[in-house]
Amino acid sequence: MTGHAPGPARAHAPRRWMIGMLAIAAVFVSVLVPSVADAASASAARTSVVASTTAGAATTAIRPATLDGWNAGNIISDAVFTDKSTMSAQQIQDFFNAKVPSCQSGYTCLKDFRVTSQNRPADAYCSGYSGTANESAASIIYRVSQSCNINPRVLIVMLQKEQGLVTHTWPSGWRYDSALGQGCPDDAPCDPSYVGFFQQIYGAARQMQIYMEGRWFTWYQPGNTWNVLYNPNQGCGSGPVYIANKATAALYYYTPYQPNAAALRAGYGEGDSCSAYGNRNFYNYFTDWFGSTQSNPAADNPFGNVEMVQARPGEVAVSGWAIDPNTSSPISVHVYVGGVGTAIAADQTRWDVAGAYPGKGEKHGFSARVPAQGPDATEVCIYAINSGPGTNVLLGCQKIVPMTGSPVGAITSIKAAGDGFDVTGWAIDPDTTGPATVHVYIAGVGRPFTANASSTSIPAGYQQYGANHGFVAHVPSQPGTQSICVYGINIGPGANSELGCQQATKPGGIEEKGRAPIGNFETLVSGRGVVTAKGWAIDPDTAAPIQVHLYQGGVGRPFTADKVRADVGAANPGYGDKHGFEEQLTTSDTTTTVCAYGINAGPGGNTFFGCKTVDVDQSIPDQGRAPVGAIDAVDVTGTSARVTGWAVDPDTRSPINVHIYVGAVGQAFMADKANNGSLSAFPSYGSNHGFDQTVTIPSGTSTICVYGINTGAGGHSLLGCKQATASVTPPVVDRGRAPFGNYEALIGGAGSATVAGWAIDPDTTDPIAIHIYVDGVGTQYAADVARPDVAAAYPGTGSNHGFYQTVPMSPGTHGVCVYGINNGAGGHTLLGCRTVTVTG
Repeated sequence: MTGHAPGPARAHAPRRWMIGMLAIAAVFVSVLVPSVADAASASAARTSVVASTTAGAATTAIRPATLDGWNAGNIISDAVFTDKSTMSAQQIQDFFNAKVPSCQSGYTCLKDFRVTSQNRPADAYCSGYSGTANESAASIIYRVSQSCNINPRVLIVMLQKEQGLVTHTWPSGWRYDSALGQGCPDDAPCDPSYVGFFQQIYGAARQMQIYMEGRWFTWYQPGNTWNVLYNPNQGCGSGPVYIANKATAALYYYTPYQPNAAALRAGYGEGDSCSAYGNRNFYNYFTDWFGSTQSNPAADNPFGNVEMVQARPGEVAVSGWAIDPNTSSPISVHVYVGGVGTAIAADQTRWDVAGAYPGKGEKHGFSARVPAQGPDATEVCIYAINSGPGTNVLLGCQKIVPMTGSPVGAITSIKAAGDGFDVTGWAIDPDTTGPATVHVYIAGVGRPFTANASSTSIPAGYQQYGANHGFVAHVPSQPGTQSICVYGINIGPGANSELGCQQATKPGGIEEKGRAPIGNFETLVSGRGVVTAKGWAIDPDTAAPIQVHLYQGGVGRPFTADKVRADVGAANPGYGDKHGFEEQLTTSDTTTTVCAYGINAGPGGNTFFGCKTVDVDQSIPDQGRAPVGAIDAVDVTGTSARVTGWAVDPDTRSPINVHIYVGAVGQAFMADKANNGSLSAFPSYGSNHGFDQTVTIPSGTSTICVYGINTGAGGHSLLGCKQATASVTPPVVDRGRAPFGNYEALIGGAGSATVAGWAIDPDTTDPIAIHIYVDGVGTQYAADVARPDVAAAYPGTGSNHGFYQTVPMSPGTHGVCVYGINNGAGGHTLLGCRTVTVTG
């Protein structure tokens, strides 16, 4: 695009007539949801055909575009072109996220693109711009649209028609540098002052206002008929176009060609050798993505709220409500998980919604579970589907980690027993809370077992699956050392997975008599900051290696005595050679004592092998190295900031000083508190290198910086800086006001139902009680789950006001009511009643 600052009108280089087709050829253009109410399947998702099928964009089902309503003289109305209120920055970001759920590795897509914007002074065309570091593309587009009074949807469509950036999954840097073609003539390089994403967005938006002013650009002046070329090749001819408004004139100044009949017939595809596509594609993208270019259909668009998006085993649970303003009938909602759509009906009873929107009826709630689509983090996007005038609306997107994939688990023990081995462990298939099947292989022979026993070894991250996923398997074996492998058998998306393989030895001719281990703690050798304990251990009742426990400073660590000791094997025939131990322990003490125990593999007691004490060299040569460390957190309460972190001088194990500066005022503190950050970075230096200090900050925003102070040669180090904003929360006065809140969801399951929402007593910031009544029988619960969205909506009330309770219920249909319980003076509040069906 060729643009220039205001001045005498001059001829400008022709717009690159094929740029529209190049952008299309680079990407698949897609709209995720159908534009018609009777589209019952998410597979009917609305998209646009491309001229050629090449890699580049997020792929969905496609359809030919139509140009119904195309008017070459009124491509877009002035009102729509300059309506800067159509989208917020977050709505722009959600739109980008929905277009490209995931970007190809090694590339930065538009949804993730960030750049430092620049200051721009106010003038007659835009109100100026304050530059921001690391600003997102969505924020830049929104703020420029507000400054220059341009519809942000216009800028989004121009990004797509020029470079295909909205849907591109592997964009190169040059696409961002010339994102809108502003200041980039066909016959010369781009003007350096317009190179860069921010410069392109601001420059193009400002140029549109210059075009519409009509002072310097007059050859497509509105209210007149002009001959507009079909193609840069003048032999292709031109056609008369009555230019009806300033916005259409601006588009022709930007791209001075109109589509011929072949281009219009082609939709998004190629026409003939005389076709040009820029203004055609602008119209296609705008109407496909945002509706009419002649009016703002927002008043006709559906609206609603996504109240819950939650990962469940093998599925995603969603709930909320949706209304189309043009009908009281239920409408369809499409739920997209990782780009795969499922159509559901918003037809559940929601009396709260009916009360808020009189005349629309109560059948507008939705609550459903849709299949998960792979184990990786993915976006869940929910659309309300339009049923008349208007267009579909994205209600919101949320990123979740699905509970799906291949089985997980572990072997927890293998012990020789009877005629073989007892193998224990746990296994979970993430797609179900039911028991998984495991296959235990020994000597190439597999046997199936069900993992349905209670297990305490299941990690905390799998609490939703319950404890009954352990397995206890007995497999026969001949004497000797065997390789035993356990596999989790997949029952949903994913594949079978190996849970582990271990070597185990079944003694031959050795009987269990409850004898204690024998062995020897032979040496304890000192090194710099470490000691090495060496010896051997045998349980006379097994030929398998056993554990030894090494205690240092009263703290024990288990090790396996399985290192080759031919001398021990020769001295104890029939037990093999793998009974040695040689283990290194770190210490920050100058003298340390280590004690060794042999641990019995069966009945009988353990054996104390003795203790040894050695001196440890803890010296560190001073090499003039600077301190290192980090600020872990700055937590603000009122006008106090708690600053935590760690600092280490690599040339000493002793704690060092840190200086904490609030603005230009510093204080000295000792970094001598326990901190795992320093222990991870410098394990031999000990853990007492943390700082945890509270400093006073003035009202407003302050910069807090921390310096590590060198104890010897070398300089000090800046460990980091963070911003902190002081805030004073006024006290909450008990005025006897009743609680308020929202009964958001009721989801039935097997033997129970989930009740979700939030409740606040306006006279306190503390969590309050709720009473959940099932068929008239109440139970008290606490509304104390963190809800940052509620805290943002009701500042000063705190954030722990949510409730999410699983309530046991018998099979059948139940009425469930929720009350907010006042914690002081005043009455209680009925938050609502709903019905739910519980399965057996």
